[in-house]
Amino acid sequence: MRSNFAYCRRYLILQLEIHFIELMKIFETPLSGLLIVEPDIFKDPRGYFFESYKKSNYIEGGIQTEFIQDNESKSVKGVVRGIHYQLAPYAQAKLARVVQGVVYDVAVDLRRNSPTFGEWFGLELDDKNKKQLYIPPGFGHGFSVLSETAIFIYKCDNLYNKASERAINAFDPQLGIDWQLKESEWKVSEKDKDAPLFKDAEINFVY
Repeated sequence: MRSNFAYCRRYLILQLEIHFIELMKIFETPLSGLLIVEPDIFKDPRGYFFESYKKSNYIEGGIQTEFIQDNESKSVKGVVRGIHYQLAPYAQAKLARVVQGVVYDVAVDLRRNSPTFGEWFGLELDDKNKKQLYIPPGFGHGFSVLSETAIFIYKCDNLYNKASERAINAFDPQLGIDWQLKESEWKVSEKDKDAPLFKDAEINFVY
């Protein structure tokens, strides 16, 4: 699998297509449909202000998803959550950001016939850069916590469906995800520890 370093290097140096929208920029990533949203932040001695979501701007930037729910989690340093997804037709698109702390957010392409099937992209999200990661349906999602605590929130376009809930082991060597943590720091739920490897996972997404 291609490394995350290569992905970040392409993003930083080659600067894949950028969409300049009012009060924000949207960057494409090497994984088709996976987008980085970078809002404009207005700062002064009192603090800061930015628009965390404005539907018309996202539509202009190519994100036409109808979000219906916001979710929030708080985690301590070393927590690794993922890789989670729901099978179609209950797959979820997500728009993720951090309101406190630092996380390393990861998406894995699970769309069969995609030229990047099984590859992953990682991005640091924190309460300073205010970046967001748009994860379309057909991707697995997870994150690791790099700060002492972190509050992670995301919008989604489909409700939780227990029968279609699936996961892939976050430490599968075939995926080779670097969670930016020492192995001794990992804090993982028993449910995620027992998740199948990528080669054994049930996947019904098609590119």
